Formats: sequence, C-alpha cells, structure tokens
Amino acid sequence: MPVLCPVVSAGADEPAARPRIERNIVYGRVGDEKLELDLAIPPGDGPFPAVVMFHGGAWMGGSRAETSAGRRDEKGRPRPSWIETAALHGYVAASVSYRLAPRHKFPAMIEDARSAIRFLRANAPKYKIDPGKFAACGFSAGGHLSLLCGYCDRSAGFDVGENLDQNGQVQCVISFFGPTDLALYAATPGIEDGYMVPVFGKGVKTDPTIYKKASPLTYVTKDSPPTLLFHGTLDLVVPIKHSERLYKTLKDLGVPTELVTVALGGHGGWSERQIDQAITTTFRFLDTHLKGQKK
Repeated sequence: MPVLCPVVSAGADEPAARPRIERNIVYGRVGDEKLELDLAIPPGDGPFPAVVMFHGGAWMGGSRAETSAGRRDEKGRPRPSWIETAALHGYVAASVSYRLAPRHKFPAMIEDARSAIRFLRANAPKYKIDPGKFAACGFSAGGHLSLLCGYCDRSAGFDVGENLDQNGQVQCVISFFGPTDLALYAATPGIEDGYMVPVFGKGVKTDPTIYKKASPLTYVTKDSPPTLLFHGTLDLVVPIKHSERLYKTLKDLGVPTELVTVALGGHGGWSERQIDQAITTTFRFLDTHLKGQKK
C-alpha cells in the first residue's frame, strides 16, 4: 500500500500566538524499543480536547513525520503540519509512532496506539488536555487503528503495557480511507500476500479469526462513538466499500456518522481543493462532538 496521506494547507494570515511543539516524547517502551510521539499544544491555559493522529503505510512503513512535519506550497511558502493545524483550532494534537510489521505482527500496532492515548490521559495536566475529550484520526492503516481506538473497549485485549489505570478508548473517530473489514482482502491474493500476511502472519482463509479480531466492523455497537469517514471513489488499495459498509452499519444502529466521498479520488493524493474541504469538515466534526459547537 502506498503512503498517500493528505497534507494541510493554511490561509495566508499567520496568527499572533503559535502552538508549542514538543518532539520525541517517549510514551512507552517495549523491550529495547522506544515508542515516541510529537505534540502540538495550543496557546492558553486549557484544558483542551485532544486529537491523536496515526500515519499510514500498510502497518509496515510510514512515519509520524507525515502528520507532524510541515510542508511548502507551490510557491515555496511554509505551511503547518496536521498537528500544528489542529492546535491552531484549539486541540492538543499528537502524532504517534507505532511498531511496524513484518518485525512486529498485529496486534502490536493497536497496542501502541492505545498506549499513546493512555499516556496522554495519564499526563493530561502536564499537556493541558481534557482527559474526557479525545479523538483519533488516521490515514489508511492509521485510519484502521483510529477506528479500533474508538470501537474497542478493554475486553478486546488491546490494552497492555503502561498506564493501565487509564482508558485507551476515544470519544470520536476520523478515518481517511482506512480498512474496516479485513476479510475483504481474501478476494485479492496479491494484496493479501504482499500486505496482509506480513502483518497478520496468515492469510484470511487460513486464519479468519485474526482478521475478524483486527476488523473495526467486528466491534461496532449502538454505543460506538461518532465517526467521520473520508474515502476516494477510485481508491484501488482500500476500496470505498470498506467505508460504505461501516457507514451503513453505524447508521442502522443510530450512531452519528458521516461519509464524505471524494469524486475520482484515489488512495490519498487528493487536490488542494479536496484537502481544504476535508480540513473544514474535520474541524466542524471535532468542534461538534468534542466542543459541543453546532455549525
């Protein structure tokens, strides 16, 4: 799976007060491996809602820099990263690294994702976070992890490691073209062999149990958190039916959910206009469900 994550564009006017950026924060250790995140904290006293972001890369590649490093526009002007943009909207935002396959098989990735959330809750006063208001946002594989952070409680068995007195679940979820039903890849042997087996250890037909355990759709209930889904209509890596199935399931259960389809959009690589529209929708959704602001 290619890593094609949207990046943030911003307006020309720069605010007077900038977020504080803290990098390379160690949120946990597994053996000799440090687990790190980058954090953007808004100016002001807080406490602020938190958005925890997970990069894409088929659970085998990618970097938290995809959401914590800025970029330059077509005229060479610097633009803020995802986490800085979130902080400018009044959210403490974290960009999280997690263990990758094939060295680390699932569920290492979701264990790390939830560990990062527990760490931030445990350190909420230090980072000016409201511990009761968390969102997870991710791209592709990161979208998959975000959905599991929203739908799974402790009974799923993904909460291991440090800060176990804290909750690893979030109050709303945003997924950009994330897989929702991993059994769908049984019909595409090339993708299954190249991308699924290195992560999950076996094929779907060989061991359907692990694929069911890893699928966000498995955990959906009427009490699932509000969910915002983005998906390109021409995504050939994670077909749009992943989001469509999840959207229908959530709607049928009465869970607040939105599906934003990007016409002719692929697996990321969207136009600036499409990205800008996604940014606007993202923060409208977050403001509604974490700040109680109706727009």
